[in-house]
Order: sequence, then C-alpha cells, then structure tokens
Amino acid sequence: MSKFGLGAWECRFCGKSQIATENNYHIRYNFFSIGETELGPIGMTLSAIRCLNRECNKASISCELNKSVFSDSRGQHVPTGTPIESWRLRPASFATQQPGFIPEPLRNDYYEACLIRDLSPKASATLSRRCLQGMIRDFCKISKARLIDEIKELRKLVDEDAGPKGVETETVDAIDHVRGVGNIGAHMEKDINNIVEVDPGEAQALIELIEMLFAEWYVAREKRRERLRKIETIALDKATQIADLRSQGQGVALSKEPESK
Repeated sequence: MSKFGLGAWECRFCGKSQIATENNYHIRYNFFSIGETELGPIGMTLSAIRCLNRECNKASISCELNKSVFSDSRGQHVPTGTPIESWRLRPASFATQQPGFIPEPLRNDYYEACLIRDLSPKASATLSRRCLQGMIRDFCKISKARLIDEIKELRKLVDEDAGPKGVETETVDAIDHVRGVGNIGAHMEKDINNIVEVDPGEAQALIELIEMLFAEWYVAREKRRERLRKIETIALDKATQIADLRSQGQGVALSKEPESK
C-alpha cells in the first residue's frame, strides 16, 4: 500500500522519524462517476504528508486505485478491499536519501534500482549488482573480472584478518546469504551488466544489502573520521593555548603543581 497514514512515519527525503498528525497529513477519496468499469465502480485515494523537519519541509504524495461501494451510513461511495494499483508520486521511490560522501555513481545506481524495483525487478537487480561490485572495488580495493570472484577474495581477506577496516565477517556472511537467494546466486557468476530474470523479492533483497553496506562501510567510516577530526581539533586547540601561555611566561605554572603550605 502506497498511501501514508497517521502515527509514526519516516520522511524519505531527509530520513527523519516523526509523528504524522492531522496538522500535516491529508487523505481524500474521489469516486469516479464514469459508470461501472471491468473492475466495477472505482475511485482514487490521494494522500499527502508534510515533513515536520524545518530543514526539509517537503511534501510526500501517493495515490491508490480502489474499488468502491456505496455506504448508506455516509451517503457516498467509499474505497473497499485491497488497492488495485498504487503509485508513489513524491518521492518517486522508497529509496533512503544517502549522504554525499558515498560516491555518486554508487548512489545513482542505488536510487535507480529502487525506482524501478516494481516496474522491472530484473533491471533493478542488475543495477544493485553493479552497485555492489562498485562498492567492493571502491571501499575494499578489490577488482577482478567477476563479482563472485571479488566476493570470494573479500571473504579470504576477512578470514585472514586482513580485510578492509570496518568490514566484518557478519557483513560478508550477509553478502553470501543474499547470494544464496533464488536466482541471485547464479547471477553473481555472470557479468554484472547482463540483465537476467529476477523476481521482486530478490530485487528487494539486493537493495536491502546495498543499504546495509552503505551504513556499515561508508557511514561508519565517515563517523569514525569525524570523531578523529574532533579529537585532533581539540588537541591542536589545547596545544595552541599552552604555547600562548608559555609565550606569556606562564609555562612554569603549567608544569608544576602548587606548593602546599
């Protein structure tokens, strides 16, 4: 189901978790007075929600095609049953916004894989496999002719405690688990640019793997670098303060404890 609702909600534009209320959530059903179609009476449900994060403030919009029934209590047609079709209008996909320090080609492959997951699972999976190979080559510095060989080399390095910093055994296990899902295992043996049959569930498994690796490799590395930069900045500031005090003739006071009386 594509439409939004009241309660806990996460904005796909900025990734902020929040609570949707009547103040920032809207839903309306429009019955189509066109006579009974091959599906029966139908109408469209439109829903919209505004992000409460001031730095974002974007509107997410979706709609559903529904069968209709006439409600005597309401005196009007209302939607019934499971939606016939649904569309995410804005943003166009369920992709999570990724930070700019992740290489742009990887982010673009991920966004496009999410965008076409339902429209073309096999094309989505092809983009995800290319994104996975790009990450292994960029982050892990492993480059071979086939993706399967790159994964095996990564496994070998991690088992020998020589793997890239931040790449854990569990991460490689997850890659192997996804590789064992349905057709994906066989497809890993092929050129990543070949488009092969994949069902929506397999395409989603690859997308979730990409999201996990973005978080565990790139985001974790950036957070580690940021912490180290802060420590370095603090150390430099303290060193400057000490140098200034010493230049003012206060060096002795810094190096000696006060004498007890």
